[in-house]
Amino acid sequence: MNRQMEIDLKKIDPVIDKYQGDRGLLISLLQDIQEVYNYLPEEALLKVSEALDIPKSQVFSVATFFKAFSLEPRGQHLVTVCLGTACHVRGGQRIVEKLERDLDIKAGETTEDFSFTLETVNCLGCCALGPVLVVDGKYESRVDSAKLDQIIKRYR
Repeated sequence: MNRQMEIDLKKIDPVIDKYQGDRGLLISLLQDIQEVYNYLPEEALLKVSEALDIPKSQVFSVATFFKAFSLEPRGQHLVTVCLGTACHVRGGQRIVEKLERDLDIKAGETTEDFSFTLETVNCLGCCALGPVLVVDGKYESRVDSAKLDQIIKRYR
């Protein structure tokens, strides 16, 4: 993917100021920055490194360790499909394939217009409700093709 986006680093000045240089709150700071851009731009990570006076390698280490963080631009809407055993048996893979066709992307990718990012996970922990997908933190259960069309239409 690796498409470039314009990054206004001034947007994160209030976020950095909020943490008052507390190195122990690096994860929280990165979460807040990701809320601003919907991912963690390299330039923002470098700014955090300077602001907290910690090595760039430490900031990047934290940013790459946690799956919740993304170093690649993500879409406005994050769609996560469960592919755990129960969801898989109930059609989770078919849901992924339909999303890939409808959004014209593969799992792990973002649409050209940055509207959607499609991800898969091994388990969301709600096996009895499968197949399950999550859009922007909102769980959708017992998803089938028709329900999926309605869900995506809501976010377009």
